[in-house]
Amino acid sequence: MTLENVRKIYDSAPSNVVVRDVSLRVGDGEFVVLVGPSGCGKTTTLRMIAGLESVTAGRLLIDDRVVNDVPPKDRDIAMVFQNYALYPHMTVRENMAFALVLRKLAKSDIATRVAQTAEVLGLTDVLDRTPKELSGGQRQRVAIGRAIVRQPRVFLFDEPLSNLDAKLRLEMRREIARLHRELSATMIYVTHDQVEAMTLGDRIAVMNRGAVQQVDAPRALYDQPANRFVATFIGSPAMNMIDGTVERGVFRTPSGALTFDAPRALDSRRLTLGLRPEHLVPVTNGTAPVRIRARVELIEPLGSEVLLHVRSADGELTARVAPDATPATGAEIDLAVDLAKAHFFDPTTETRL
Repeated sequence: MTLENVRKIYDSAPSNVVVRDVSLRVGDGEFVVLVGPSGCGKTTTLRMIAGLESVTAGRLLIDDRVVNDVPPKDRDIAMVFQNYALYPHMTVRENMAFALVLRKLAKSDIATRVAQTAEVLGLTDVLDRTPKELSGGQRQRVAIGRAIVRQPRVFLFDEPLSNLDAKLRLEMRREIARLHRELSATMIYVTHDQVEAMTLGDRIAVMNRGAVQQVDAPRALYDQPANRFVATFIGSPAMNMIDGTVERGVFRTPSGALTFDAPRALDSRRLTLGLRPEHLVPVTNGTAPVRIRARVELIEPLGSEVLLHVRSADGELTARVAPDATPATGAEIDLAVDLAKAHFFDPTTETRL
C-alpha cells in the first residue's frame, strides 16, 4: 500500500485542506498506526484508502495498482469502524457471513470461514445471539470477525476501541496484536491514543493539521522526535519544554536559574530545551552538576511510579520518580537534569536540532 502526495480538499477551497500531501508506504504484513489529535486528518486518510472519500490530488496504490477511482467493493479492503456497525436484527453468524453471502460464495465455504473465525475470536458460543445480547468487547470482536472472514489484502481500523472501557481496551489491544501475528496481515490502524499506537504499531505515522510529522518505529519516535509536536504528543506525561538562549557556549534560561555548557554550534540562538519526565530526578546526594530548583505542587501516585508536578523559576515541569523517592507537597527540591537525554528545538521551526 502506497500513498504518494495524497491530498484532500473539501469544496475545492484551499482553506479546506484536510489532508496535506501525505506520503506513506505500508509493507506487506506490516502494522502501521496513524495517530494524532482530533481533526488532524487521520480518519480522512483512512477513508480515502478505503474508497469512502475521493482523493483530491496524489496517488493511492495497492500492489502497485493505482486505485484512486476504484470503487470500495473492488479494493479488497475490510474496515472495522468505531461504532461496530453491526446489523441489529441479524445474529452474530449472519453478521459475519453477510459480506460473503453478497459475494455469492458457497454456503459450505461461508460456514467454514465463519466457524474458523469465531473460534479464533472466542465467539463460537455466541454465534446465534443478536448484537444487543453481547457485551461491548464481544460486539467489537464480531466487527473484527466480519472483516477477517473476507480475507482481504488490507485491514483498516478506525478507532475501534474508543467506545470500550479501560479494561476492555487493554484486552482488545492484545487481541488485535495477536491476530496480526497469526494472520500476518497488512493492517492500518487509526487512533488518537498514543498508548495504543506505541503498543500496537510496527511503525507509527504521527499526524497534525493534515500532514505527517514523522514516520518511525515506536521507540525511535520516543527517543528521536523530529519536532516539538511529536516530542510532546508521544509520551505520557508530555516532554517538558524550557526556553532559553545560548551565548558563548552556555545555555541560560530567562531567570538564569538553569545554566549549562552547550555546543558552540548553537551559539547566539534562542532554543527550547526538551526533557522527558524520567530525565528529571530529585537530587539526594548533592553531586548533580546540572539541576533545577523547584517547588512540589502536586503528587500523582501511580503505583509503580509517582509523577511530581513542580514549579520552577522558568515554569511548570513534570518529573517521574520511584515511589520511595517522593518528597512532600510544598517541598523545595533540586531536580538533576540528564543532559545526555536532552533535546534542543528551534523555537521558530520547532524542528529538533
